Amino acid sequence: MALSRRAAIKGALVTTIGAITGAGLYGVGYERHHVGLTESTLPVSGLAEALEGLRIALITDIHHSQTVSADDVHRAVQLVMTQHPDLIVLGGDYVTWGDRSYVEPAAELLAPLTAPHGVFAILGNHDDDRDMPAALTKHHIAVLRDARTRLMIRSEGLELAGIRFWTRRMEDIARVLRSAKGTAILLAHDPRRLTEAAALNVPAVLSGHTHGGQVVIPGVGAMARRNFPVLAGLASRGDTSLFVSRGVGTVYVPVRINCPPEVAILTLRRKSEP
Repeated sequence: MALSRRAAIKGALVTTIGAITGAGLYGVGYERHHVGLTESTLPVSGLAEALEGLRIALITDIHHSQTVSADDVHRAVQLVMTQHPDLIVLGGDYVTWGDRSYVEPAAELLAPLTAPHGVFAILGNHDDDRDMPAALTKHHIAVLRDARTRLMIRSEGLELAGIRFWTRRMEDIARVLRSAKGTAILLAHDPRRLTEAAALNVPAVLSGHTHGGQVVIPGVGAMARRNFPVLAGLASRGDTSLFVSRGVGTVYVPVRINCPPEVAILTLRRKSEP
């Protein structure tokens, strides 16, 4: 006996709702806690030969809060430490909405991070400009607030520049990068700073902020996909390479769908000339 059109529509609707509900439960109960490791090669224009193969760990957007537990952050930290990176960078948003009750706990969870060439952090849009930097500094994590430091690695200089989320004007970013020599990497929480970095001929940018979209619907994608040059992974503009991490935590809703949390290990390679 053939199904009526109404019955067919009703059946399809029930199936769709069931699939969405199932994905949501999976995203809340499992996927958002399953922190993975992403390994990627980052092409860097003009990279000095001595810096070839340098391994940088990127942890961002931990959002330690009532819905992002200490266990989730601990897993991310431990995963990075098993990789023994040369350098570690933290991409901002350590808490959510600047919640002061989580500032010190977040810094304490990140304190075990160590690397031969240091651990450096920037601030995201959820971080305040006083308590969070103080807590990170207390735990021997250097915070780059519109600042730059020069690292000597294998007798070669690497300029590491970090800007706040709210630092957006070209002239302000240029001021941070002024007089940089050799290879420079810009730490910018918001990947939209790729535009300014490319105009300033910065070889590489490391970012977070997007959470990879956090909820990615098959055939539809993520709501945030139109707002950023890329939601996750590699992109480029001119001679400037960008890597965007999906991050560790969640915001707004405690769920990830088709977008698991990650920490990243980036291996620097000289960008091939056209």
